[in-house]
Amino acid sequence: MSALRSPSIHVLLAAALLVVAVLLRVADPAPVSRLRLSVFDTYLDLAPRQLDPTLPVRIVDIDDASLHKLGQWPWPRTRLAEIVERLKEAGARTITLDLILAEPDRWSAGEFAKLFSEQPDLKLLVDKATALPSNDARLAAAIAASPSIIGLAGETAGTAPPPKPHVGFAIAGDDPLQFVPRFRGTVPSLSVLTDAAKGLGAVNWLPERDQVVRRVPLLLSIGGVLYPSLPLETLRIATKETTVFVRSSGGSGFTAFGQRTGVEQVRVGKTVLPTDPDGELWLRFARPDPRRYISAYRVLVPSFDPKEVAGRDILIGTSAVGLLDLRATPLDPAVPGVEVHAQALEQMLSGEHLSRPALATGLELVYLVLVGGALAWLIGRLGAIGAAAIGAAAVLAVFASSWLAYTNAGYLLDPVYPSIALLLVYLATSLTGYIATERERSRVRSAFGHYVAAPLVEELARNHDKLKLGGETREVTVLFADVRGFTGIAEGLTAEGLIAFLNRLFTPLSDIILENRGTIDKFMGDAVMAFWNAPLLDDAHATNACRAALRMQEQLERLNALWAAEAAAGGVTAPRVQLGIGLNTGDCCVGNVGSPQRFDYSILGDVVNIASRLEGETKAYGAPIIVGEQTALAAPRLAFLELASVKVRGKERPERIFALIGDEAVEASESFARLKGAHAHLLAAVATDDAKGARAALAECAELGGAPLARLYEHYHRQLERQPASIDA
Repeated sequence: MSALRSPSIHVLLAAALLVVAVLLRVADPAPVSRLRLSVFDTYLDLAPRQLDPTLPVRIVDIDDASLHKLGQWPWPRTRLAEIVERLKEAGARTITLDLILAEPDRWSAGEFAKLFSEQPDLKLLVDKATALPSNDARLAAAIAASPSIIGLAGETAGTAPPPKPHVGFAIAGDDPLQFVPRFRGTVPSLSVLTDAAKGLGAVNWLPERDQVVRRVPLLLSIGGVLYPSLPLETLRIATKETTVFVRSSGGSGFTAFGQRTGVEQVRVGKTVLPTDPDGELWLRFARPDPRRYISAYRVLVPSFDPKEVAGRDILIGTSAVGLLDLRATPLDPAVPGVEVHAQALEQMLSGEHLSRPALATGLELVYLVLVGGALAWLIGRLGAIGAAAIGAAAVLAVFASSWLAYTNAGYLLDPVYPSIALLLVYLATSLTGYIATERERSRVRSAFGHYVAAPLVEELARNHDKLKLGGETREVTVLFADVRGFTGIAEGLTAEGLIAFLNRLFTPLSDIILENRGTIDKFMGDAVMAFWNAPLLDDAHATNACRAALRMQEQLERLNALWAAEAAAGGVTAPRVQLGIGLNTGDCCVGNVGSPQRFDYSILGDVVNIASRLEGETKAYGAPIIVGEQTALAAPRLAFLELASVKVRGKERPERIFALIGDEAVEASESFARLKGAHAHLLAAVATDDAKGARAALAECAELGGAPLARLYEHYHRQLERQPASIDA
């Protein structure tokens, strides 16, 4: 039976591979996560968020042109104060400084005076300069008078205590501090600036392992204190909210079965922001667009149009290459850091989010296990090609579903890792199936290689479903061939000589059987049994069997001539070898007989017994080849002569038997037509006890049949001499 039809190695291998694939996905090592992220990057590149020019987000850019016109960085804080004041006067809704101003401005008069504090002759000047307000105070005043947000940065190795947040948090569920990115300390802007600002947000983002920014944290833990990110704080100030609502695991009215699964959602007013469990927002980037940017120097020129910023949320940052605030995104290898915050704010305002649903990993693993198991099962049922077609359809379906989920709902579902895992499962199980198939083919070749013609063996090996291992009922033609007078032949030979004789006899006879699509069942001393129409179907099995019998008799004549010549050369006389062949056609039980470890492919049934009996009748009738009625009917184009009707054991009606005289050419000859007519007259005379008519017909038959049929008609002559009332075997 087929190795693929039992829960065998390929099923176990598929199960093991699926377990490994699931465990690997749960562990999520860097190669696996990079693969998943590359898929999401591809989606984003194919369908990025489209920039909506009406969104109220603009960047006042400290670009190279501004540095050229206004001087090198850092600028005096008074210049930043001028920019903030001009933006407030122009009607900006919010002003966010994406800058960390951690040190006092060295351009302040007091800082400048410290350089000359040791020179007595400049003491009066130093005292007056020290009494002047600092540039930081000027900027703080501008910040205090406007809806401004300033940044701070969390630092892993820092120890400085963070300033007090400017926002309140309402938390439902588990404390988000245990989930969000954590920093021990901070690098804040000057306290005079942070105290003056309406909002305070963290500027940190956490690139992936490949240093590409795909997400920004909405919440961070800095020194054990919960802070909003810079774009989240800008959204809060823009919507005039005082509180940020955070929902974590257990905050939906449902328990998470004791599991702390992380942050689920952040809300500012009516704006709901989906997050990862660690409180990060997936960014649906739009392509870089110069319409977002306003060069910083333009804000200070008299011709600046206030309409460019009126009612908008303004982020002040830098794109100047020398200031090194460039980041890689899925759409661009280098964008200013301030644009990442600007795009995050755009996304919050537009609501075009990306999210990785909480059940995404579970769904992907369920898909992997179900389809992987189905593939392993289908390979055993449909074969590698059928399973590949269904597997390919499943992969296409999951890719299409993933793409539709992205484009229609912003869901990030990974189709690649499960598909690659399925491919590996398919290849491994197909290889196992291939090995099992080759083992099955080898088994078929081993079982039939010596009994079936080589082309038939290869056909069986390629299509072993044609070989029903077990029993089945099928119409076959059976051949028995036996050496006449074998005992006498054997007495004159040594054991080695006897084996050599049988090999010389049966080797060409076996070749003839195989060449005519026969299957050799067994050798029984001086006899051979073969059959047709199994294991492979043969619509002309009776004709092929009869042709094989005729060729076997022809080959025996050649062998007899060869043995006679060899014996004459040795000064002896070789015995003439004769072969009796019986053929019969009918239904038999065909299949393997034995055990799975040791079996023979054979046939069982009355048809076999009758074929053996017909072979024995060749002695009585003197005909080299005798066939049953069904065989003669199934090969009507060959030359047959009816012999008699015999009573078969187990059957009520006698069956007619025939002598096989020749092939199609003989059947079509005029001489055989005359012989067939005379033979019919002989049978009719015998059947009516017409002794005189029978003798006349017999004489004609003997003359027409000649030497090849002499022994056959001697049989009828003996019958007539005894004047039998009937001929009955």
